[in-house]
Amino acid sequence: MGLFDFLSNDGEKKPVQQPAANPAGATDFFGNKAGAAAQPAAAAGTSYTVVSGDSLSKIAKRHYGDASKWHQIYDANKATIGANPDHIEVGQVLTLPTL
Repeated sequence: MGLFDFLSNDGEKKPVQQPAANPAGATDFFGNKAGAAAQPAAAAGTSYTVVSGDSLSKIAKRHYGDASKWHQIYDANKATIGANPDHIEVGQVLTLPTL
């Protein structure tokens, strides 16, 4: 319905079409799936058990191919690792977020 259509419809009311509730494949403004529950990155990752000789940068290099991605692993596992990212323990189970 255009801006001036109301002048030529002789008072006849036209039904307004409502958009579909959630059409398949719909996304929001940012490209996220519409209606999908927001999940933190950590929930969408895989788990990894720390072995002797590991560091966050070694794990990042092995898993992502880039040692500088250790920050993402640390951010996803602050509750498990604690305040010092250099102190991880053998046997700790870390979540490796999907990037």
